[in-house]
Amino acid sequence: MTGFLFRLMPLLVVLGSVSGCAGLSTLTSVTAPTDLYTLTPKSTFDPALPRLRQQIVVQEPTATAAVSNDRIAVQPSPLQVEYLSGARWVDLAPVIIQALLIESYENSGKVDAVGRSAVSLRADYLIVTDLREFQARVPPAVAENDRLQVQVRLNFKLVNADVDRIIASRSFEEIVDTQSDDAGDIALAFDQALGSVMRDAVEWSIREMHADALERPAALED
Repeated sequence: MTGFLFRLMPLLVVLGSVSGCAGLSTLTSVTAPTDLYTLTPKSTFDPALPRLRQQIVVQEPTATAAVSNDRIAVQPSPLQVEYLSGARWVDLAPVIIQALLIESYENSGKVDAVGRSAVSLRADYLIVTDLREFQARVPPAVAENDRLQVQVRLNFKLVNADVDRIIASRSFEEIVDTQSDDAGDIALAFDQALGSVMRDAVEWSIREMHADALERPAALED
């Protein structure tokens, strides 16, 4: 593991430190222009998903300060957080994920109305998420030539806004190996991991909300 860390360290910049650090092979120094990376929504879903007539609001994910920013986090050890030099996300990570979730729900073609709380949409259901993991990391039991892994984990809570009650909660996680230590390959692994998480979470949540909506009239009659 020691040899891998020595190879990795020139690729990273410690939080709050900018002097004496080299970038990736394509990023010559911390003073070079920053490369910006974005992520993509999901567009393919199970065609058998039920139709959701209710309106949903996707709240901005909560997250720790380590990932609630526009820097690309890397953990060389479980207790250490560093950031790629010369590479950033186009926006704060929670803001990006909120926008991608909204677009993914729209792309499913199974949700009549979805938006964010800022537009004052009257919600039947709230999508409350917590961004638990969003970083590249040195794999456990690392070997000399092992590449980084990207880990994404989101906790979803579905809230019935009419009764102010959590109807379901579940965490979704995906880990993807990077093809290389290049910033572009790391960003691609983030996109693949987040895409898998969003697909599973959107499909699960639509089914859960649809089932709850079917039960609601009976509950009101009781």
